[in-house]
Amino acid sequence: MSDTTAVNTFEAQQQGRPTGPLVRGYEVIIGFETHAQLSTNSKIFSRASTAFGAEPNTQACAVDLALPGTLPVMNKGAVERAIKLGLALGSHIAPRSVFARKNYFYPDLPKGYQISQFEIPVVQGGAVSFFLGEEKKTVRLVRAHLEEDAGKSLHEDFIGQSGIDLNRAGTPLLEIVTEPDMRSTAEAVAYARELHKIVTWIGICDGNMQEGSFRCDANVSVRKPGDKLGTRREIKNLNSFKFMQQAIDYEINSQIDELEDGRAIQQATVLFDPATGETRTMRTKEDAADYRYFPDPDLPPLVVAAEWIERVRATMPELPRATAERYVRDHGLSEYDAAQLTQGAALAQYFDDAVNAGAAPKLASNWITGEMARRLNAAEIGIEAAPVKAAQLAQLVTRIADGTLPNNAARQVFEALWSGEGSDVDAIIEAKDLKPMNDTGALDKILDEVIAKNAKNVEEYRGGKEKALNGLVGQVMKASGGKANPAQVTELLKAKLG
Repeated sequence: MSDTTAVNTFEAQQQGRPTGPLVRGYEVIIGFETHAQLSTNSKIFSRASTAFGAEPNTQACAVDLALPGTLPVMNKGAVERAIKLGLALGSHIAPRSVFARKNYFYPDLPKGYQISQFEIPVVQGGAVSFFLGEEKKTVRLVRAHLEEDAGKSLHEDFIGQSGIDLNRAGTPLLEIVTEPDMRSTAEAVAYARELHKIVTWIGICDGNMQEGSFRCDANVSVRKPGDKLGTRREIKNLNSFKFMQQAIDYEINSQIDELEDGRAIQQATVLFDPATGETRTMRTKEDAADYRYFPDPDLPPLVVAAEWIERVRATMPELPRATAERYVRDHGLSEYDAAQLTQGAALAQYFDDAVNAGAAPKLASNWITGEMARRLNAAEIGIEAAPVKAAQLAQLVTRIADGTLPNNAARQVFEALWSGEGSDVDAIIEAKDLKPMNDTGALDKILDEVIAKNAKNVEEYRGGKEKALNGLVGQVMKASGGKANPAQVTELLKAKLG
């Protein structure tokens, strides 16, 4: 489809649709092109390694550089990962797709062309759905096509010169292209996060943005409501969600400034500089005709049989949205809690393991999204590296549920598990003497002392201020060393002050 046809089709689809939130009176139009590096051990057309971090130019073979006499051979694992994405996003998997040569010269592409897919991509259509606050959003996909990555230009270590590392040349990519459906920076970032979650969840990409495994290009334009699409500018290689938000916000306001000053927007590819918070022009934006696509003579059409698709489907994990729906349906969690627990496959597995070990689902959810999340963020580690294992959390949650551990004592046990001070919840409770106060006489004495020392709270509670009781409960808990049961204390206080 030509760019003109795509624009006309999009304009027709938009008739009667409400505009998004306006920025300074302008509607924002955003589309994404995302390069997901596929998790194969070898490159897309050769057996060279894709391992990250090797010495420069030690993992680029003759096939990657298209030296005379070499022929590319398709990596089956790369195709299977493309099929997985198509199945996950409800796309059409083309039974026959074609590879083309995309011609351009750049220092990190010394052979002068990139093998990609143009007219017939392997994955066609589909959609990514996600929640932005309480509102469900859906971004339609145009395509996802297989291609090889280029090398990498290095500028930092060379004064007045650039170095070229060709290790990345030939690394398999899926370029995932959306319709221009997004209407705000928040929506664009939420889409990118959801796509990142999906490709890592199904295991086709490690999602490491710092290493370039998941790179986003944002096409941004603005227009007055009801006008035709504005001229788009492409922000290239956004490799963090924070920078993505900053770059799109800057570009939106920069384009509005240009239009308000009476100047036309110049179509271009731009880069975002985190140091200045600004975008700068990299090159004039090319269109499809500039690349002179033609079918690659060295590669036959890619044929994907229906049986192959079904074999791949049989290996697919439960998808994030289905997992969230199961949590709501089977465990009675809220949609918000379910969404929090399905931010990643490892996190969802941890929750499932805890519940399977006997944890009450809601309590387990609270601890995982609360104390556990706080600790993981502070330590800058993932759930896979958490010192507290799912079975240990299940044991802790069970002791809370059966009344053995008040919240304060439970946090002490969690701290001991996290620090490695102990590994068994019951043993930690015994060692730290954290069992609840069962001596009703001792508790009754504490209640009387607290009531006697807090006459103002007592008077306010008896005067109808229910919140005053919370202060009394807190004093009792403090006096008992956190061993009293808060619910029991509340009921006893109400009886004494009734």
